[in-house]
Amino acid sequence: KVAIKGIERELICPACKELFTHPLILPCQHNVCHKCVKEILFAFEDSFADGGSESSNQSSPRIRISASSMDRIDRINRSGIKRNSLTPRSTLFPCPGCQRDIDLGERGINGLFRNFTLETIVERYRQAARAAIAIMCDFCKPPPQESTKSCMDCSASYCNECFKIHHPWGTVKAQHEYVGPTTNFRPKILMCPEHEMERVNMYCEICRRPVCHLCKLGGAHANHRVTTMSTAYKTLKEKLSKDIEYLISKDSQVKAHITQLDLLLKETECNSERAKQEASQSFEKLYHVLEEKKSAALRAIETSKNIRLEKLQTQVEEYQGLLENNGLVGYAQEVLKETDPSCFVQTAKQLHVRIQKATESLKSFRPAAETTFEDFVVDTAKQEDILGDLSFHSNGLEIPEINEEQSRMYNKALICWECPGKTDSADIYVLEYHKLNREDESVTWQKTEVCGKSKVLSDLDDDSSYAFRVRGYKGSICSPWSREVILRTPPAPVFSFLFDDKCGYNNEHLQLNPRRTSVESRAGFPLLLGSERLQVGCYTTLDYIIGDTGIAKGKHFWAFHVEAYSYLVKVGVVPSNKIQKLFHNTHDVTSPRYEQDSGHDSGSEDAFFDSSQPCTLVTLGMKKFFIPATPAAPKDPASRILPLPSCLGICLDCDRGRVGFYDAGRMKCLYECEVDCSGIMYPAFALMGGAAVHLEEAVTAKYREYHDDI
Repeated sequence: KVAIKGIERELICPACKELFTHPLILPCQHNVCHKCVKEILFAFEDSFADGGSESSNQSSPRIRISASSMDRIDRINRSGIKRNSLTPRSTLFPCPGCQRDIDLGERGINGLFRNFTLETIVERYRQAARAAIAIMCDFCKPPPQESTKSCMDCSASYCNECFKIHHPWGTVKAQHEYVGPTTNFRPKILMCPEHEMERVNMYCEICRRPVCHLCKLGGAHANHRVTTMSTAYKTLKEKLSKDIEYLISKDSQVKAHITQLDLLLKETECNSERAKQEASQSFEKLYHVLEEKKSAALRAIETSKNIRLEKLQTQVEEYQGLLENNGLVGYAQEVLKETDPSCFVQTAKQLHVRIQKATESLKSFRPAAETTFEDFVVDTAKQEDILGDLSFHSNGLEIPEINEEQSRMYNKALICWECPGKTDSADIYVLEYHKLNREDESVTWQKTEVCGKSKVLSDLDDDSSYAFRVRGYKGSICSPWSREVILRTPPAPVFSFLFDDKCGYNNEHLQLNPRRTSVESRAGFPLLLGSERLQVGCYTTLDYIIGDTGIAKGKHFWAFHVEAYSYLVKVGVVPSNKIQKLFHNTHDVTSPRYEQDSGHDSGSEDAFFDSSQPCTLVTLGMKKFFIPATPAAPKDPASRILPLPSCLGICLDCDRGRVGFYDAGRMKCLYECEVDCSGIMYPAFALMGGAAVHLEEAVTAKYREYHDDI
């Protein structure tokens, strides 16, 4: 038999941490005191009514609501659901055993079974713990006698005399069941909590709880698989007996594990003490170095002080000698009393030189030493930063690496990182960043703690470079810093717009996605029908599309992607007064009639071609970026062709009348020119053949989670 005192851990309520009192069985099969269940539900309801505040979680010092349950309360309150009642009505119960929210059903507490078996075991434990304390008779006149038996039907304890009086022979009470003295009274028949007049006689295998025949006929268990109570009793008892026998048969193995764990406990104690000693020695070394530096600094200050005081004291004495009848002046006054010319000249010559020096020093007074000790200020800023980062380093914690391909700088900064081993070995990460400034030599890192492997940062300055680094923490152990990565913000605030599906949009040649963030042109059947009628030239025109929002002033930036398979794409800006000309321009741009170089040297074709353009555009296609042919551009056509960046950006400065085209990945300007911003300016795109353009999506707090889901 198992010693009753060895199972105390199984008899403690997870809520109040005391021995169970009238325990109830939750649907998750954990047990909680009846009083604790009520208190937790009351606190749960109060938390709903108060919006999940911390003060609402203090209704009872016996219980605490888990953090996950409080998060759920916050979510429900944000959704507008409010609850307030004098009785606990919530069907959800935060189980203190498994830390999960358990659905109690419509009846709530009333639908829970009381665990009489556990209650009996607790009572036996109490009796074993207080063997010397007797249970007194409930019916004796003072002073009460020690009880000899307890009646299970009357739920009371009696001495021999009182039992005979209250259970006389020949009456119904004489047939009552009595046991030894106890304070644990349990009913003879377990009744259904949902149908109080029905006894449980079946066991639901789905819900793993006793039920009555009404529960099976039309209750919550109508479609569940049930078995008879005797069968369930026999099956569960056999399983439990086999499992107990197995554990008992492994007694030696369990003892071996316990012995091993005891050794590990001792080893942990020894290793922790050794680690403490090593840490203490490391800090003692730092203390020793600091004490030496402190002593040296104080000695230097003291030496400088003594030298300065000596110089100033000497200067004081010299000036005191300039007073009448004192020092040098007094000596000179005595020399003037000499009447012998030869003796006077002999002495006065040297004295006159000293008097002249004293006169000059009096005219230009200057202290012999400085009183400030500015040269002795100790700058410890760098050392403080280093000491601030002082922590335990472990070779087992991987150094995270910032993923530059997944990181983005747009309207906000999205910084992503990963571990080389692809394992999340750290509990938390610390991301630090600072703005690169050549004028400011001191660096102040801004710090933020992150639970995941990405972070969205806002409030960064435009047209600025930032350095980023990250490290992982697991408890008090941290990894070294990752390699610093430098990213640049856009040159201006991000301008948001969608493709306009109304103004000039050609739905026969262009196809928009439902969100109007992507446009695609397809060289399909209509193009073949148009070109079939022509025998000379090539019937290929540009299909234009503009943004649905215009810009009247200020400086703005937007970015987009051009698919690598795109044959010809033009991007830029168009003023509002030339939009109609843009969509009604029927020139065949690739016909021989409009070739820029038709064999003539007059340059009239170039002049006509440039003046005919209603908007400022640059050409992209076949994975290339073409710098327009301008007087300032290189003469060699090959030098005007650049590789097409993965992401392009346009910066429009209406105040200065300039537009720039950027490699948005590096925020590097590829080409800039003047533009007439007299009207409202719109982003403009032109596509020909197979091509596609995708607008860059703004970075939001949920951007990373959204793309992970995709």
